[in-house]
Amino acid sequence: MTPSETGAQATGPWLVVGLGNPGPTYAGNRHNIGFMVLDLLAERVRDRFRTHRGRADVAEARLAGVRALLAKPRSFMNVSGSPVEALRAFFKVDIGHIVVVHDELDIPFGTIRLKLGGGDNGHNGLRSVTAALGSRDYLRVRVGIGRPPGRMNPADFVLRDFSAPERKELPFLVDRAADAVESLLDRGLEVTQNTFHVSPAKP
Repeated sequence: MTPSETGAQATGPWLVVGLGNPGPTYAGNRHNIGFMVLDLLAERVRDRFRTHRGRADVAEARLAGVRALLAKPRSFMNVSGSPVEALRAFFKVDIGHIVVVHDELDIPFGTIRLKLGGGDNGHNGLRSVTAALGSRDYLRVRVGIGRPPGRMNPADFVLRDFSAPERKELPFLVDRAADAVESLLDRGLEVTQNTFHVSPAKP
């Protein structure tokens, strides 16, 4: 049985990574929703992020009853993989105990989907993580941001802030995504999928 199936019964620490771009310029971008979720998780456990060897901001905590490392790479999104692999090696984390929280263009805004493994679907952050780890077999919490309007370039869309109507819903989405992470660590993938693969989050 894999760690993703057993949840908290598996041994060893968990590494929960939020993907995003560092710095205030990007803080409100759609591409940074992974960082937003990690910030909320750290707030929930009353911990703060500390720089780990200059590669990532890390908070060590008990999350859902298990040891978890909450991490936000200090590199830009497209080269997220190197700090993730450095943390995995330093803390001796099994691939099956890595959870990556990221934005997802191909599911509607407000929707959360979870899976183990798979391709990167054009997401450069995931591509970098997969290449650095040498494996696709890590868990993903995919937070829907929807498709760009009209003919807008997706690369431009993800680097824009959420719209005013979206910002009203955003706290509920981030809260639900954080709940999904905790459920994943506590109850495993299948149960969490059954719980969260439902209609978009509502207040």
